[in-house]
Amino acid sequence: MKKNYYSFAAIAWIAFCMLLSVGAQAQTYPNKPIRLIVPFPAGGATDIFARTLSQKLAEKLGTTVVVDNKPGAGGTLGSDMVAKALPDGYTLLLATSSTHSIGPNLNPKMPYDAVRDFTPIGQVGNAPSIMLVPNSSPAKTVQEWIDYARKNPGRLNYASSGNGTIVQLTAELFKAQAGLFVVHIPYKGTALAMPDLISGKVDVLFDSLPTGLPHVRDGRLRALGVTTAHRTPLAPGVPPISDVLPGYESTTWFGLFGPPGLRPELVNRINTAANQALKEAEVADKLQKLGIEAIGGTPAEFTSMLASESAKWKKIINERKISMD
Repeated sequence: MKKNYYSFAAIAWIAFCMLLSVGAQAQTYPNKPIRLIVPFPAGGATDIFARTLSQKLAEKLGTTVVVDNKPGAGGTLGSDMVAKALPDGYTLLLATSSTHSIGPNLNPKMPYDAVRDFTPIGQVGNAPSIMLVPNSSPAKTVQEWIDYARKNPGRLNYASSGNGTIVQLTAELFKAQAGLFVVHIPYKGTALAMPDLISGKVDVLFDSLPTGLPHVRDGRLRALGVTTAHRTPLAPGVPPISDVLPGYESTTWFGLFGPPGLRPELVNRINTAANQALKEAEVADKLQKLGIEAIGGTPAEFTSMLASESAKWKKIINERKISMD
């Protein structure tokens, strides 16, 4: 009995020491630089976002946040590095819809599981798209374009930046909800599709705000709607498509992740710092110029959003038989 008592006491003491150690680590975190992996090349929207956020995030956490670009395989390479990193809070990932909502549903051979192999920390931004048509289009509103397409099944087309991209999926989601038959014409980027859209060879394009809005402001194209659920200050005066198609929404989200097993106290610490950074006017202004709306929120809200986004794109990809080929 005495031996069992001492065994129990030893186990209790070890557990107590471990709790003290965890608490001490949480209080001292961070005590060295944090590496924020961006799974895309330098100079792109995700990279600029990361560098904008990292400066203020570093201030809020009281350490240095180093942006580390690890591009390759459509964001898979850098994401996989974080999936296999130590869950100590010193390796984070700025991911997007393509790495965690769309890619996993297009490519079953990805080296990581988008749910099991990451710890969601928080959503940090949303980049909506804008529905663009030529000035020669008879449609002045989203409803008029839908009516026009319904009267001309198979005769109209839409451009995308390639098979399996958010641009194609945004259009296919629109077609699915509106019940339309519109032909897909893939380009190697929306910039290459723009001359054909302006000339009227292409009937519609769902482009990003930074590249699409300038053509609207210069009078070369007409904007019918934005892909956010509600009106957005990023495109004042342009109504959401959801006014005509209730529930319609397609945005590129940006979010912070840690490796699997990242402790809740570290998740909450980083999440709080990120939310504080996103409220800084300097950060919000820079993101707005990128066509990105600062979001913020809790880890639980981010986790729920991830599940919803994955289910939405999985449905469209399967029903429409979309592939990267």
